[in-house]
Amino acid sequence: MTTIDLRRLHIRPGDVREEMLDVELEPFVLGGQRYESSPAVLPVEIRISQASGATVFDMQLEARLTGPCMRCLAFADVNRLVSAREFNDPDAPKADELRSEYVTDDHLDVSAWARDAIALELPEQILCRPECAGLCPVCGKDLNAEPHEHTEREPDPRWAALSELRDQL
Repeated sequence: MTTIDLRRLHIRPGDVREEMLDVELEPFVLGGQRYESSPAVLPVEIRISQASGATVFDMQLEARLTGPCMRCLAFADVNRLVSAREFNDPDAPKADELRSEYVTDDHLDVSAWARDAIALELPEQILCRPECAGLCPVCGKDLNAEPHEHTEREPDPRWAALSELRDQL
C-alpha cells in the first residue's frame, strides 16, 4: 500500500507540492476473469494544493491492463490515461462529500485511489478488438477464426408440449 504522509509536506494555503510515486496495483477481477497491470508498478504523479483550509489532490497516471477478452477469451489489453481529483476538508463531517475517503489520519492512500480511478475508466467490456465475434454458444468455437452457424439444431425437448399445442390450434 502506497501512502503519502500529508503532515511531512507542511503545505500552507497557496502552496503546491508535486510527488512522483511508484504504485503497485492489485489485479482486477472482472466478470470472473483476472486482469493485471502491465507493468505491475505504475508511476503516479500527485499534485497537492491547499485552498481555504481544504486540500485538493490531483492524480495522473497511465495504466495498461492485460487479460482475457470477455467475448472470445483471447489476449486483450486496455490502455487508459487516468486523471482524478479529490477534495478533503478535515473540518467537514465524516460522511460529507467534502471529505475524501482516501485520507485517513493525515495519510493519503494513493494505492486505493489509483485502483478506484482506473476502475472508473475501464470500458464496460474488455475486448481483444471492438468487432470481436466471441465464441459460438452451441459448439464453443472461436467465431473470429471460424465464422459459422448451426442450422441443423434439434429443438429443445422441453418445448415439445408447446409444439403439440401449436399443431392442435
